[in-house]
Amino acid sequence: MEYLEFELPIKDLEDQLQKCRIIGEESEVDVTETCEQIEKKLKATQKDIYKNLTPWQRVQLSRHPNRPYTMDYINAICGNTFLELHGDRNFKDDKAMIGGLGKIGDQSFMFIGQQKGYNTKTRQYRNFGMANPEGYRKALRLMKSAEKFGIPVVTLLDTPGAYPGLEAEERGQGEAIARNILEMTRLKVPIITIVVGEGASGGALGIGVGDKVLMLENTWYSVISPESCSSILWRSWEHKETAAEALKLTATDMKKLKLVDEIIKEPLGGAHRDKEHTFTTVSTTILKTFDALKNLSPKDLVSQRMEKYAQMGVYKG
Repeated sequence: MEYLEFELPIKDLEDQLQKCRIIGEESEVDVTETCEQIEKKLKATQKDIYKNLTPWQRVQLSRHPNRPYTMDYINAICGNTFLELHGDRNFKDDKAMIGGLGKIGDQSFMFIGQQKGYNTKTRQYRNFGMANPEGYRKALRLMKSAEKFGIPVVTLLDTPGAYPGLEAEERGQGEAIARNILEMTRLKVPIITIVVGEGASGGALGIGVGDKVLMLENTWYSVISPESCSSILWRSWEHKETAAEALKLTATDMKKLKLVDEIIKEPLGGAHRDKEHTFTTVSTTILKTFDALKNLSPKDLVSQRMEKYAQMGVYKG
């Protein structure tokens, strides 16, 4: 298990607890009471740290190297029922954007999301979760297929942004994202969007228009990352913590501003601390959300979705 800087007090106590147990196993000394005291202190420290997280610390948790990625959620939720679909039928298959058909119980869904890598090799293969225009066009093709067969869409957001390279701009990155936003507003099947990691910029919004938009507790959703915001305003990354605070990018802030509909609770310490529990919670939430949408007619779905987004940013003085 890897630890972030603010988690080091927890690491120290967990190391102490482990050493205490080893002493108990290797000698005849009764260390039960000592272990219980350390466990009690560990739980108190965990609660104290995780219940008072700053926006920047939540950003760090959303990027934790042990945190589950899109394919982890899909494989856990769908099991062997997931069938990945490839290519945009125009240029090539974008490995940063994955999608396909899968089932939760007896209900089929079209799953679409950004996928990051686990090590240097897979991060390069997945382009660090930053999709090119063909990735967004693949996503749109799959959404249109889902619409044709009346299958609800689930999008999982986890990207530091759309790929900003010259070749991406040459192939129409801005147009591809804008086209997806337009088409998703009028898609005639339910769309459930869940931010499972980083929700940065148009890269996330390109598959982020939904009837219900949900965020895991330790994720963020914003027009720009704290580092980029800091480098623009202060010409340095040193003010990233101040930028994270000002951007109001946490799940709590987004819910308060009515930009997302629900916050999905994570285990204490983050989704990576108890992955199975997180997968079960996400699966249950998807089914519960779909139950609330499945009886709406295509016309009602589209009109409510458009009204939802039209109301964002409206201010009555």
